[in-house]
Amino acid sequence: MSDRRVVITGMGVITPLGLTVEEYWSSLIEGRSGIGRITRFDVSEFTTQIGGELKGFDPEDYGIDSRKVRRSDRFVLYVMAASKEAMRSSGLDMNREDPFRCGVVLGSGIGGLMTVEEEHKKMLQRGPRRVSPFLIPAMIADMGPGEVAIQHNLKGINYAVVSACASSAHALGDSMKMIKAGAADVVVSGGSEASITPLGLAGFCSAKALSTRNDEPEKASRPYDAQRDGFVMAEGAAVLILEELEHAKKRGADILAEIAGYGATADAYHITAPQPEGLSGTEALKTAVADSGLNPEDIDYFNAHGTSTPLNDKIETQVIKNVFGEHARRLAVSSTKSMTGHLLGAAGAAEAVACIKSIKEGIVHPTINYDNPDPECDLDYVPNTAREMKVRAAVSNSLGFGGHNASLVLRKFG
Repeated sequence: MSDRRVVITGMGVITPLGLTVEEYWSSLIEGRSGIGRITRFDVSEFTTQIGGELKGFDPEDYGIDSRKVRRSDRFVLYVMAASKEAMRSSGLDMNREDPFRCGVVLGSGIGGLMTVEEEHKKMLQRGPRRVSPFLIPAMIADMGPGEVAIQHNLKGINYAVVSACASSAHALGDSMKMIKAGAADVVVSGGSEASITPLGLAGFCSAKALSTRNDEPEKASRPYDAQRDGFVMAEGAAVLILEELEHAKKRGADILAEIAGYGATADAYHITAPQPEGLSGTEALKTAVADSGLNPEDIDYFNAHGTSTPLNDKIETQVIKNVFGEHARRLAVSSTKSMTGHLLGAAGAAEAVACIKSIKEGIVHPTINYDNPDPECDLDYVPNTAREMKVRAAVSNSLGFGGHNASLVLRKFG
């Protein structure tokens, strides 16, 4: 079964830059920021008051009924919406498929945090009997894949991946391996996050992980810039349809790209800080490139984790040098998070979508807010303006609290 190849046949996103793939992509190419002052709750007492909130999202626009909306956490609604776009764009007709050969693997770093906060407050104020019977199904991270399976009649393997900000990258890699092994023909994969809540914001503020550039929200996420001061929390979802190549060809699917390589490791070092030399990140990236059957010099574009934190950007730069050597200087490297903010558990999948669009369209989005070069970050970060270039293959790189590393290689199909 190892000769089975895995391709992408559909994509859907819900992001601060747009609620469709095309809106998201055009915003990225324009170098537009999706960051602003948080409006969902009073942020006046928080050290960070900015984030990447969704704009104009209405779950009922996606055919999600009002009862489901009331009983679900936002992270579930986001991924249901993104999966609808992905399934539509794939052209999959589940009436013609064996549902037991079609699975769902989705990631979320945090799950239903807003539901937990609201129901905990209700219990303290009104007693335990007033807690919603939907608390548990609304908050648990596996409810994303559960609801998407119900939505589309996908009866194959189904589970959630929880590995902080690497969650959706791990989900995509696991899904690829599953199809290669013959365990499925189609897997709906990606991730979702909805952690812009009072408790979520307070927690990241207390950890001093976030940018405090509150007066200039659009300039707050500035990966690789010498004046970066932390990441910007964002929300949304991204879903990709992974499909075995012969299955896709047989039904005449439009193949967007091939997902060809995956590597995953653990730092085994610290719960939040990356290992200083990037040793495990290096191993994950080396493994992904080797798994793809490509040589390092075949990679044209590197979509970095690029969080805009002092340690991540410096160490990830070193990882790129460790793996690519002299070719690192010729790589185009950019950070989607400079515009979206950090979608946490959904970031890897959203950034994989950006890689696929670069491969298809021959253009690489910029790293915006790159104004002050950092001597320790000295690669080509595609500063501030999109670049037309041929992209034969791209890497999407993801890291997560807990020391998780996940690297994916996507390549042009054909």
